[in-house]
Amino acid sequence: MSNQTTSSTAGRPGFQLPRWAGSFGFQIIAALIVGLGLGLLAKYTGSTKTNPNGLGATLQTIGSSYVSLLQTAVVPLIFTAVVSSISNLREVSNAARLAWNTLLWFAITSLISVLIGIGLGVLLQPGANTGISGDAEYDGKQGDWWAFLTGLFPKNFLGLGASSTVTDSGAVTTSVSFNVLQILVIAIAVGVAALKVGKQAEPFLALNASALAVIQKVLWWIIRIAPLGTVGLIGNAVAVYGWDTIGSLGKFTVAIYIGLALVLFGVYPVLVRSHGLSVKQYFSGAWPAIQLAFVSRSSIGTLPLTQRVTERNLGVAKGYASFAVPLGATTKMDGCAAIYPAVSAIFVAQFFGIQLDFSQYLLIALVSVLGSAATAGTTGAVVMLTLTLSTLGLPLAGVGLLLAIDPILDMGRTAVNVAGQALVPTIVARRQGILDESLYNAPRTGDAFREDEAPAAERELAGSKA
Repeated sequence: MSNQTTSSTAGRPGFQLPRWAGSFGFQIIAALIVGLGLGLLAKYTGSTKTNPNGLGATLQTIGSSYVSLLQTAVVPLIFTAVVSSISNLREVSNAARLAWNTLLWFAITSLISVLIGIGLGVLLQPGANTGISGDAEYDGKQGDWWAFLTGLFPKNFLGLGASSTVTDSGAVTTSVSFNVLQILVIAIAVGVAALKVGKQAEPFLALNASALAVIQKVLWWIIRIAPLGTVGLIGNAVAVYGWDTIGSLGKFTVAIYIGLALVLFGVYPVLVRSHGLSVKQYFSGAWPAIQLAFVSRSSIGTLPLTQRVTERNLGVAKGYASFAVPLGATTKMDGCAAIYPAVSAIFVAQFFGIQLDFSQYLLIALVSVLGSAATAGTTGAVVMLTLTLSTLGLPLAGVGLLLAIDPILDMGRTAVNVAGQALVPTIVARRQGILDESLYNAPRTGDAFREDEAPAAERELAGSKA
């Protein structure tokens, strides 16, 4: 029956789309182009940030709704994935070494990135002769070392927080947020406790594994509609900010994107090649997540896809990837916490005529390497920048100068963040001898995210030896 159906279908005349046209990457690129066109149309038909027209409001709603879907799935994903990864590692003798090497390479790549940022800031002088006024103020959330340390202790089991604001009309709105770092701490504690309990925890671990499988299926559905979300996100960014917003801070914008490009297309390929891996295979494997990060501007929102490509395309074992990738999504930010604060701090110093000495440049590097975790669960790069400026004693008013173009910069920053979050687990797995190189080197044909694909990287780590 099935052979007859296939033969009959194949014999029908008609137009067939090329195979590449149905791939996830092509759909994202097409959505970028459509979103750009619709954004420009909305902007030039009068849509603004405060008063969007019909098209602008539609794009904004589509984009924000998609990001909300991703963020909604992140909390259960992190918890179940980390608990599952700890249970998978219970018989592995080198589990501690994997964690240590992961953190070490997070620090190494962050240090390289911040040094590039400092070099560009000194060389390009982005804060000199900008032609903009210095009357901007910033009274938003600020980075704080003490708040970071106290924030490690969860206030409730889910790491959730609620805040209420009063609008101009007197209405009270309440929003719920989550602290990713707290969720990670809770998941690690629960996973370790389950291992200590032993046999009595087996039903719980089985339930957790089942919940993880269900959550991943839901995430698969969300990921598949990413092209629709891309249209809304890019369209809204263009409609609200446009290309003219970049003009006033053009030199600063160029400096940031040069730094991001050097890290993404210079440092990362060198690290990949120095570990005996194909640069082409790394980019073709990680590119879907990098694309989604660029348009969504959310490392956390991209986390499901980052973990998927790290396992299925780059060949990192699931037990390790489900630990390293969520950890990287909260603490590994070469774009937001290295390149951006380094160039921005130098910009602010130059803008206000403050001369930085060698010790202050060292301090920028230290804050960038150690402080990225302090931004977990908050508004990322802005908090990291305030932390850097506060540590250096530079005016926080400088943050207000840069907020106008932050969404434009955030696209590139997040793409680099996610690229690094996929890179480090791959490097560590290669160094520890647990990388599935046959999967890493496999051809990237068709849709890399077919549901019927059976990834070899989903093998258990238990019993593997470095």
